[in-house]
Amino acid sequence: MLLGVNIDHIATLREARAINDPDPLEAVFIAKRAGADQITLHLREDRRHMHDSDVERIIQSSFLPINVESSINPQIIEFLLKLRPHRITLVPENRQEITTEGGLDVLGNFTRIQEITKECKKIGTEVSLFIDTNLETLCSTKEVGADMVELHTGTYANLHLMLFSNLSRTQHSIKELELPKEELKELYLNSIKDLQNASKEAKWLGLEVAAGHGLNYHNLTPILQIQEIIELNIGQSIIAKSIFTGLENAIKEMVELIK
Repeated sequence: MLLGVNIDHIATLREARAINDPDPLEAVFIAKRAGADQITLHLREDRRHMHDSDVERIIQSSFLPINVESSINPQIIEFLLKLRPHRITLVPENRQEITTEGGLDVLGNFTRIQEITKECKKIGTEVSLFIDTNLETLCSTKEVGADMVELHTGTYANLHLMLFSNLSRTQHSIKELELPKEELKELYLNSIKDLQNASKEAKWLGLEVAAGHGLNYHNLTPILQIQEIIELNIGQSIIAKSIFTGLENAIKEMVELIK
């Protein structure tokens, strides 16, 4: 299983002071040395962390494949097509969200996604769609011509946090998941089954399968047991740990967990 390290939150730290440090480009070389397989970053419409210049410099300089997450915004897609990244992962985007909430509405944007996929194939850029574990959406993903799906693991990750961490006793408790423990456990187990079933269906359809969102050092075990998943994209937990251990050590620890 491959590891894509999402470096968005390095840019988030930089933007907090509106200066030029830390530079996310430097993380690319550290990630390669630490054993990462891919660099993932998200060029958002509001440019809240990564900027166009970051993406351009990273694609031009990286020895690792670059996976750029993007909305279906025409201006951003046009910009990325000129840079020819290894992969573009299409994601939903809501200006008010803290992080990506849920999967892409493939059916509702079918024609636009199909157009993007065709343009990407012309230049040799792979296309992945960030989706929920919905079988109808999986079929649509195949129909638009995507190469890969990235299954949204946010629901699973949130349930894991509410069951196995102290999150429920903090100001960040997830209100809709403040449920009896047995009910939470049932939802948690069902979320794993959903990921397993979606992974099998995607592989049967001929799609490669990645997973990401909310994955960390404590919740990987059930995900690693899903044989159809070939790639994980993980960011926040690695960057958070790097504050205490250094980025190279944080990535190395995640690589070892995945192995």
